[in-house]
Amino acid sequence: MTLLNESPHHGEDSANSFRGQAIAARATGKTKSKSNGSDSNDNQSEKELALQAAIDQITASFGKGSIMWLGRSATPRHVPVVPTGSFSLDIALGIGGLPKGRVVEIYGPEASGKTTLALHVIAEAQKLGGYCAFIDAEHALDPSFAEIIGVNTQNLLLSQPDCGEHALSLVDTLVRSRSIDVVVVDSVAALVPKGELDGEMGDAHMAMQARLMSQALRKLSHSLSLSQCILIFINQIRAKLSTFGGFGAPQEVTCGGNALKFYASVRLNIKRIGFVKKGEETIGSQVVVKVVKNKLAPPFKTAEFELMFGRGISSEAEIIDLGVKHKLITKDAAFYRINGQTFRGKENFKDHLLEDDSLREELIMKLREKLLGADDEVEEKDPDSVDQDHPEEEEPVGVIIPPVEVILSPDTIDEDVVAVVEV
Repeated sequence: MTLLNESPHHGEDSANSFRGQAIAARATGKTKSKSNGSDSNDNQSEKELALQAAIDQITASFGKGSIMWLGRSATPRHVPVVPTGSFSLDIALGIGGLPKGRVVEIYGPEASGKTTLALHVIAEAQKLGGYCAFIDAEHALDPSFAEIIGVNTQNLLLSQPDCGEHALSLVDTLVRSRSIDVVVVDSVAALVPKGELDGEMGDAHMAMQARLMSQALRKLSHSLSLSQCILIFINQIRAKLSTFGGFGAPQEVTCGGNALKFYASVRLNIKRIGFVKKGEETIGSQVVVKVVKNKLAPPFKTAEFELMFGRGISSEAEIIDLGVKHKLITKDAAFYRINGQTFRGKENFKDHLLEDDSLREELIMKLREKLLGADDEVEEKDPDSVDQDHPEEEEPVGVIIPPVEVILSPDTIDEDVVAVVEV
């Protein structure tokens, strides 16, 4: 009985003791969490202080701007460009022209329009108020043809160097001056090393030109980014004799080794695919340019345009072809219709566009809004936003997608070699 009478008081004491232990445990837990939070904040502040001290030391040693925060810097997000003179090529490049401060390579077979395209870039840069230089290592520049294209030869620097070292030293000096907008080297194959010039005809010189180009590009890459100068190398192609890859291996290579392929931000492969005829007379060539490498936009896009003999790129033919493709111009057999006007034959329409500047500018504005404006809308669209009306369809289970096989032609070069892709 005494045990029964004492048991309620004993239970209350034990419950009170348990409550006290729980409250104490909670209090100690809170103090531990607070102390852990303060420790993490202290560690974070120590990291920030150490990082700031390292940044200050680098700035004091190497100068202001040697290291910076990428998102916080005042540099423009879009790379400034210079138009190429071809509207379709500007669209294929994805950024509206050739990027400033980068290396560009233009290569292709003979008489395909490499120098003509480079002269058009010079003409466009001079229209923007820039200074340009042409390093004529081939000693084959025609000043009258350059003037017809639109180059102001009075403000064009020209050099015809004796050897490759002389040419690349000139380029280095011009780029470091930070006053030149475009430098064209025509061509890499004509940059003869001095050791080869001093030797006898027929002597073997292993990789002298490749080592010269590799050293020059290592020195020039930093100066180019600071001066915002476009360095255009025109290059030739050669037949590759030792093709160990068997059938389908590249049969053609460019001159000057592999360094230019790595340092170039844009590589353009230009080829002639046909001729432009007026009756029985050949008045031009049909050219296709493939963007083999592009660090600023998706590569492997192509552009087709006409190169008229003695005139250069026919911008009128480009406008007509793009207008027909995007339904701004109605084509019915040999007749072209626009704004109630009808023209018979492409040549008559081109002649009218040469005379009517208002119609030409109207077509250019519409094409820019349709083609370049669409790219801007895609960039501005938020990638996280999902269209609720058209949700992504799930791939059905059990469906086998066959592998995609790419067949290569025997006249492809190194950049066209693509492995079999399995999806």
